[in-house]
Amino acid sequence: MAEDLLSGQPSNTYDASSIQVLEDMEHVRLRPGMYIGGKDDRALHHMVAEIIDNSMDEAVAGHATWIEVELHANGHVSVRDNGRGIPVGAHPKDPSKSALEIIFCTLNAGGKFSGDSYETSGGLHGVGSSVVNALSDHLRVEVATNRELYAMEFSRGVPQGKLEKIGAAPNRRGTSVTFHPDPEIFGALKLKSARLFAMARSKAYLFSGVKIRWKTAIPDGDTPMEAEFHFPGGLADYLSDTMGGATTYAEKPFAGKVEFREKFGQPGKVEWAINWTPSRDGFIQSYCNTVPTPEGGTHEAGFWAAILKGIRAYGELVNNRKASSITREDLTAGAGALVSCFIREPEFVGQTKDRLATTEASRMVESAVRDHFDNWLAADTKSAGAILDFLVLRAEERLKRRQEKETQRKTATKKLRLPGKLTDCTSKNREGTELFIVEGDSAGGSAKGARSRENQALLPLKGKILNVLGAASSKLGTNAEISDLCEALGVGMGSRFVLDDLRYDKIIIMTDADVDGAHIAALLMTFFFTQMRPLIDNGHLFLACPPLYRLTQGAKRLYVADDAEKDMWMEKGLGGKGKIDVQRFKGLGEMDAKDLKETTMDPKSRKLIRVTIDEDEPGETGDLVERLMGKKPELRYQYIQENARFVEELDV
Repeated sequence: MAEDLLSGQPSNTYDASSIQVLEDMEHVRLRPGMYIGGKDDRALHHMVAEIIDNSMDEAVAGHATWIEVELHANGHVSVRDNGRGIPVGAHPKDPSKSALEIIFCTLNAGGKFSGDSYETSGGLHGVGSSVVNALSDHLRVEVATNRELYAMEFSRGVPQGKLEKIGAAPNRRGTSVTFHPDPEIFGALKLKSARLFAMARSKAYLFSGVKIRWKTAIPDGDTPMEAEFHFPGGLADYLSDTMGGATTYAEKPFAGKVEFREKFGQPGKVEWAINWTPSRDGFIQSYCNTVPTPEGGTHEAGFWAAILKGIRAYGELVNNRKASSITREDLTAGAGALVSCFIREPEFVGQTKDRLATTEASRMVESAVRDHFDNWLAADTKSAGAILDFLVLRAEERLKRRQEKETQRKTATKKLRLPGKLTDCTSKNREGTELFIVEGDSAGGSAKGARSRENQALLPLKGKILNVLGAASSKLGTNAEISDLCEALGVGMGSRFVLDDLRYDKIIIMTDADVDGAHIAALLMTFFFTQMRPLIDNGHLFLACPPLYRLTQGAKRLYVADDAEKDMWMEKGLGGKGKIDVQRFKGLGEMDAKDLKETTMDPKSRKLIRVTIDEDEPGETGDLVERLMGKKPELRYQYIQENARFVEELDV
């Protein structure tokens, strides 16, 4: 029998100290959306990213030179590195447990909160590792340190024994984590070789000092069964590979790297690469501490501010007065850009780290990039001139469209066949405007009082719109709700859709927080996906997040999104006096204008969900839409059969 390292005896104790672990793990299993964003394919693969991020942190800190990612035939995945290894000694605050057990079984415990072990990190051992552990039906950790090998196994967050000393490991060091996502959480979903291959490859681009080895036992299209990634050129190599053979305005991209310590006296750095092309639409991929930030954030804002100020200054230097009219919208139109920053203690919006919120990142990135951009433009006047001419042309086209839109907007109310339905905003420019699509006149009435007249428009829909998937084109053209929606947006459907004609910057679906509201939102998203796909691809479609409850205790008031959050605050209290009064909003029409503005419509306090299409697996989005919204009920029934047991609750 293996030795219990902490006591020297076999251990099957269960005492009060175990309760917190079970509470943590059970909460993660009950609400995985709070930690990995849901139970879908994206969330499943995010689990692997969390473990890879921990190994990447070891590499970035200078303690690991290689990382291995292996997908096994049985669906398990292993991530190994040659770093220092997770600490295996007894934890100072709880000597009955090893530090490794604390890390994998307790939320908000790890080596990255104090800042002493890692200057910059993307993974958070006590959050990412413990969450992956909780959502795996089997997880095994092996640690090679001080010429000894240790191992510990878990199931659904619960230790299956104490940390064991396996034996000598004179030629090995680092951590190996092997886990299998729990079918009770993810159902029939499986890890995909192609997606993990792309993830591993992108990580290698983000840190040129690490080699990443890839291996899979599950064939997946053209995905290699084995590969090794090492890119000394970093993001410049990444950009060249991403843009392929596209024609570019600069012979070589504007790329560079700046250490923050040299410039600001702080740990961290920023690396970037950008070029402009007439051959494809613009894109930007940003990262913080090797973690992708698909919704951008402060580091992106600082990067674009540096590029915008630099190109305007260059235009002034060469006496091109039109350069002053260039905006960020013009910059991003034909630009392929990659930005990766490393900062200490980053603040993200949400556990899945989709958006960086660290304020100082904007200032540091802008300052670091700006100096280099000015020098690059001055050194390569041929490329600088070509880029400037392209951006000025984009600005002139944008201004021309704006003038046309201003003329259209002045007569929009007369043109639209929606007397009394569309409540338009007063702004003459599309930039910053929002159209809220609401269900019914009652919700529209509350929204009218809650909106900002300058930039927020309302379009109430009568009932549920047509399910456009499989519907005849003649039926689409004669459907009143669809026709009204197209008129309000100023665009056509399908091949007649022109993004530049879109009259609003944000299209926000705002429905009740119930089953009917979810169905209406699904029908609308299906419509936009099939008939106006570029609207989604360019980030214009959003879902509003109205609360389900308002809790009041004395002078304290709080809005909550679901029953779990309500129950938590009912037990915890709001900090006010007396009994907590609970009001459930059955629909948006029941909310007064003040409530609706504060919770759902005011940009200062609301939360919006951007509707996106998975870039790694775009075909799967179409397949899922077909299964759920198509004409074949047997596919819908099959999906329900496969996933009904994962529904936490129904509001009917």
